[in-house]
Amino acid sequence: MQIIRGKLLQNTSLRLFNQVGKGRLYSTKKFRDIGQPTAASHPHLLKEGEITPGITSEEYVSRRKKLLELLPEKSLAIIAAAQVNMMNEVVPYNFRQDADYLYITGCQQPGGIAVLGHDFGLCMFMPEPSPQDVTWQGEVAGVDAALDTFKAEKAYPMSKLNEILKKMIENSSTLFHNKYTAKPTYTSLQAFQNVASMGKVMDLSTYTHEARWVKSPAEIRLMRDSASIGCQALLQTIIYSKAFPYESMLSAKVEYECRTRGAERMAFNPVVGGGPNGSVIHYSRNDQKVKDGGLVLMDIGCERHGYVSDLTRTWPPCGSFAPVHADLYDLILETNKECIKLCRPGTSLREIHNFSVEKLRKGFKKRGILKSDRSYHQLNPTSIGHYLGMDVHDCSAITYDRTLKPGVVVTIEPGVYIPSNYDGPERYEGIGIRIEDEVLITETGHEVLTGSLPKEINHLESLLNEYGSELRSETSKIMQAASS
Repeated sequence: MQIIRGKLLQNTSLRLFNQVGKGRLYSTKKFRDIGQPTAASHPHLLKEGEITPGITSEEYVSRRKKLLELLPEKSLAIIAAAQVNMMNEVVPYNFRQDADYLYITGCQQPGGIAVLGHDFGLCMFMPEPSPQDVTWQGEVAGVDAALDTFKAEKAYPMSKLNEILKKMIENSSTLFHNKYTAKPTYTSLQAFQNVASMGKVMDLSTYTHEARWVKSPAEIRLMRDSASIGCQALLQTIIYSKAFPYESMLSAKVEYECRTRGAERMAFNPVVGGGPNGSVIHYSRNDQKVKDGGLVLMDIGCERHGYVSDLTRTWPPCGSFAPVHADLYDLILETNKECIKLCRPGTSLREIHNFSVEKLRKGFKKRGILKSDRSYHQLNPTSIGHYLGMDVHDCSAITYDRTLKPGVVVTIEPGVYIPSNYDGPERYEGIGIRIEDEVLITETGHEVLTGSLPKEINHLESLLNEYGSELRSETSKIMQAASS
């Protein structure tokens, strides 16, 4: 054993020496820190010409042109970066950029304001950190980065905002802004107040969501990556659940698996509903043990370079669906599959939703769960799906009546949520089941981005009983050895 260890160390050292010799581990090349990754500082994340991983400067410029084509003449669009939210006086929550600001600029940092105008293109007002700010929080992008990295046509320090934005507003006929990230920095300007008093300040999301709705090939690649990470992470978590049927441990496991595969963060707090908790649609406590024979509903998503995934599976950690669970699960699975088949150019989420409601109504009535059509929404108050992209519920300004186009990504997520106090057959009380997939609309139909994750009953049971049982056995041996 000692000889084997020595050879391993020798081989490892040799590999490290060779890598150093090839300049892969150490480099004297200096780069300018602009507060976020660049191709120079993070060559493992970005290629030359990319502002954010996978998205080039040319694509960002084309996005601005596209948005300006949508905006009326003589109008001005103001988009503020997201603000830093604090847990307490000194501890911030993990920062996430506003999707519209990121989509237009590529800047992943707080403190900036972007202005789009037909006369000048993109103008960025950048924060001016003090030396103390830099000491505590690090470097941030300034005017030089706005021009050189983010390719803005104009850029100024934030101290120039009052003077320059005032003139821009006075030369425009209509103002659009992101009302969710609006800041007093610009809304308190007298010029802004004057335009607002005339009813000429509008919500920009009508236009930004239109621009973001159909994804580019580069965006689709990132969404495939995000979906793949989510699928792999949830697959490992399903196996893990056989040995560790605790909501908190499954939540921690899926986040660990996502992060180690390259996700920057979870798209939302994982929903890990064991037993009756699965009937709470946005359950978030994740503090219960899943009882033997019960189901666990896991709704998870992760973010990869600004694009999110969103998927759900429901299974019994014990390894076997009870007959009552299997019967209801089959109905949800069949609805999921048939709704996915409807995903194609020319249809709409509304049409797919209406189809799902009719199918589930019939299924619930057949099982004696639904007594009248009016009580259907007690069992499933959700839509069949939503748009997906930079946000989990992406492009909310686009109605579900819009005809789907190639490049649009939607979720398909039929489910049933029967409260423990529901007035129906006792055997169904407290059951929550959802099966959610991500679907990309293509020229010829669709592509299921989460198709690699099992959802058939026999596949889930085989997975749990073959791999999950091995994990449980190994875990038991380790725990026995640790206690001896």
